[in-house]
Amino acid sequence: MWRSLCVTLALLICVKGDSLSQRSEFGQPPLNPRIVGGADASEGSWPWMVSLHAHFCGGSLITDEWVLTAAHCVKGLSMSSLRAHLGKTTQKGNDPNAVIMEIINIIIHPDYKGRLDNDIALLRLSSKVKTNDHIKPVSLAAENSVYAPKTESWIIGWGDIGEEEPLPPPGILRQATVEVFEDSDCISQCTNTVTDNMICAGSEKGGKDTWKRDSGGPMVSQDCSEWVQSGITSWGEKCAEPNKPAVYTRVSKYQKWITDNIGENPPGFVVVPHPC
Repeated sequence: MWRSLCVTLALLICVKGDSLSQRSEFGQPPLNPRIVGGADASEGSWPWMVSLHAHFCGGSLITDEWVLTAAHCVKGLSMSSLRAHLGKTTQKGNDPNAVIMEIINIIIHPDYKGRLDNDIALLRLSSKVKTNDHIKPVSLAAENSVYAPKTESWIIGWGDIGEEEPLPPPGILRQATVEVFEDSDCISQCTNTVTDNMICAGSEKGGKDTWKRDSGGPMVSQDCSEWVQSGITSWGEKCAEPNKPAVYTRVSKYQKWITDNIGENPPGFVVVPHPC
């Protein structure tokens, strides 16, 4: 099921080029050093956020030439039909910080069979993007990362804000906090199969979720001063209902697959948690 950001609780946010060359570039949003909460995201808050156009899915910039997204977003699509918009905050009107890139390669996980497991894909940009305050890659959760239940995480996207309720113009990027669920709780509350390749997050009280057109976007959490992507928005059964978590592709399970396919200049992987 396509996912998009379903947020019914009001929140607030506090916020401020060169080719990628240093590890310190990853997971550091200069314009968003401290987040208190939020509904509409301020410019530069999530500089790794990618919109696949015309907007139907999200993604995340993980190096200066690779985007991570969900397999179900790009399965069956041609490269010529895809455009990745980086540095974008709003979907309507002129966005001076946005960069539009063509895609020259689509790599879908070989074990993705059009169902729910292994819902992960890589997109190679037509050239290396120049990084700046509005365009930076995110760090990725490495193998052996552990996300304890109730770990605060952030979900981000341009999708619908409720069932049958599209994001209103000008289409400002939305954000919300959710908590990681115990694996056993997630399994018991989902009618579809939940595997070790998935991580669940949501709210015990409901009111915050991902929904249509948020698929492929990142779920991130802050580890020390670094933002690390733990999940890729994948599927869910209900929108923002209490104890009905959304299901995300567990990024840490795919470190070897990602690095093998990217080759030189791999993403920045971080074992979570790590000493500050």
